[in-house]
Amino acid sequence: MYGSRGAGTFAGRRMSAVVLGAALLITGCSSSDGGDGPDERDGAGAGITQQPKEKAPFWVNPDGTAAQQVADLEKSGKKQDAEQIRKIAEQPVAEWVGPDDPQEQTRGFTEAADKAGRTALLVLYNIPHRDCGQYSQGGAADGNAYRDWVDGVAAGIGDRPATVILEPDALLHLVDGCTPEQFHEERYDLLKGAVTKLKALKNTKVYLDAGNAGWQNPDQIFEPLNRAGIAEADGFSVNVSNFYSTEDSIAYGKKLSAKVAGKHFVIDTSRNGKGPYTDGNPDERWCNPPGRSLGETPTTKTADPLVDAYLWVKRPGESDGECKGGPKAGQWWADYALKLARATG
Repeated sequence: MYGSRGAGTFAGRRMSAVVLGAALLITGCSSSDGGDGPDERDGAGAGITQQPKEKAPFWVNPDGTAAQQVADLEKSGKKQDAEQIRKIAEQPVAEWVGPDDPQEQTRGFTEAADKAGRTALLVLYNIPHRDCGQYSQGGAADGNAYRDWVDGVAAGIGDRPATVILEPDALLHLVDGCTPEQFHEERYDLLKGAVTKLKALKNTKVYLDAGNAGWQNPDQIFEPLNRAGIAEADGFSVNVSNFYSTEDSIAYGKKLSAKVAGKHFVIDTSRNGKGPYTDGNPDERWCNPPGRSLGETPTTKTADPLVDAYLWVKRPGESDGECKGGPKAGQWWADYALKLARATG
């Protein structure tokens, strides 16, 4: 098990509100709570702004969950806690596209990002038989449903700039035997088809997920990457939703890059500030580990020319799953978010 990704049904429930917020940003309006004026939970009321484009060209959603938390804390007079959560709210974090109406979702995100002069960072996590029945189980009903979903994603993105992290864990679960053998060929076909579809768009970059430094040796994953279309993709992603240090992630990524024609890669640094958790049950060290902190903030100015960006792919503050007292995968966990922020220098 390499880390539950935290999309799940929660992403679908909250997505319509997030897309609505994005649409309202475009029109210059604020969201409404049903007739009593502007919604006090509107993240824009927290004063969330974009990061300098030359440092982090990715979009900060001013109405994201962390921004809403900042607004709530400020409203209740908890100024110190609000400033801690602001460490999360003011950084660009990925938007995980839910299963319902992907065209509307991706249009909302990319239009809002384009309006702000930034690039939307998206995660596609809907592969059939996702997460092998564990915390983030689910995904499209079958291959045809997945292809239709990817078509919707692509239609929503259009020619607007987007960077896509494609299907965390999908390849690793083929290699580790978690996904049954009868689904392997279809999965390779679906991933390769998604890469082709998304790369046909004018301004979209695609990174296939390729695990984390816990694998140490990338020999098992490079051939699956080739079969899934890495040659056509911009590169691969490492450490998604995990905690391995940036240094270790660079070392792992460079070894893997050498086996896939020098492809570049991106690193999820969202929660890796203190490295991986080494206590407790080894099978669940990845799940809501205590004592962690935020990692390097998102940027394209990295320590190695093969690393295109440090990204916050996992949304800090959202649960990995129902372990160590956490809520369902993908749900906002305010206490954990505060602990991550407070532990960050």
